[in-house]
Amino acid sequence: MNAPLTPYSPASPADTLRAALAGLLDGLPPTQAARAVDRLIASYRGSTPTDAPILRDRADVAAYAAYRMPATFEAVRSALGALADAAPEGWAPGSQVDVGGGTGAAVWAVADTWAGERPVTVLDWAEPALALGRELAGSCAQLTSVRWQRSRIGSALTIESTDLVTVSYVLKELTADDRRAVVDAAAAAASPDGAVVVVEPGTPDGYERIIEARRSLIDAGFHVAAPCPHSEACPIVPGTDWCHFSARVSRSSLHRQVKGGSLAYEDEKFSYVAATRFAPERPAARITRRPQIRKGQVLLELCEAEGALGRETVTKRHGPLYRAARDADWGDAWPPAL
Repeated sequence: MNAPLTPYSPASPADTLRAALAGLLDGLPPTQAARAVDRLIASYRGSTPTDAPILRDRADVAAYAAYRMPATFEAVRSALGALADAAPEGWAPGSQVDVGGGTGAAVWAVADTWAGERPVTVLDWAEPALALGRELAGSCAQLTSVRWQRSRIGSALTIESTDLVTVSYVLKELTADDRRAVVDAAAAAASPDGAVVVVEPGTPDGYERIIEARRSLIDAGFHVAAPCPHSEACPIVPGTDWCHFSARVSRSSLHRQVKGGSLAYEDEKFSYVAATRFAPERPAARITRRPQIRKGQVLLELCEAEGALGRETVTKRHGPLYRAARDADWGDAWPPAL
């Protein structure tokens, strides 16, 4: 018997989600949960796209949600934060469609980024994932009206008009033709003031899928709002590097059991693109690697507004800028407003 989820709470969506996930595995033996996660990770890391749901039943979904939802939430929330920074003051999505959303991590991330309720639809082909997503959403007042709709994610996908389309950790599961069709459908669904956010694992092949999606969105008339400070071609030479970022994730006991580690956190690497119908407010550059802090100086790797890669060394003689550089993080816009 599963313990009842926490009732409505004034806590933030992030805190509410953590509380809901903490009790999700009550009644499921830890060894069973760990085995389910191991099997599912192997499926997701496979190289063959699938046209059938990987999450088969509640035990699968509960184990994988408890293990993966926190990381997906943090990665998507980071991408949405960059979108929010690039949007005009006061902009917030009036509606959302989450494509391949499963248990709804991206829905929670949107709720944590922009306050208030909005029409939201989650599309996924795995009914057990949708059912658990609906159950989890019952613990958050912002998410009680979310529609959880079973839908095949592929070439036949149609998406109703919306202000924000999120597609997170989905494209790897699809064939090349289906990936293109899903991104095209997302672009077609975005309202005149809308946006599309695509997030994939921060691996070389994840980055390649993001670059493919980025090109499709630009061809559809979108502006790249983040992470790139431009809509030019990516300046990274193919095969030499890949653009990705990192989000800090608190590790549960299930994380530690599956991975055999003792740290209270891990870093989720992800790649993403946030594209908008409206002209975004882009920074002059974005930090693309962890700043290297040396004695009296900070070394920054940057992607610049002109569509080129650059480096900047900030020293103590730069005063406030140096202090800002010491506090800067991977993925931040640069320079900061001082």
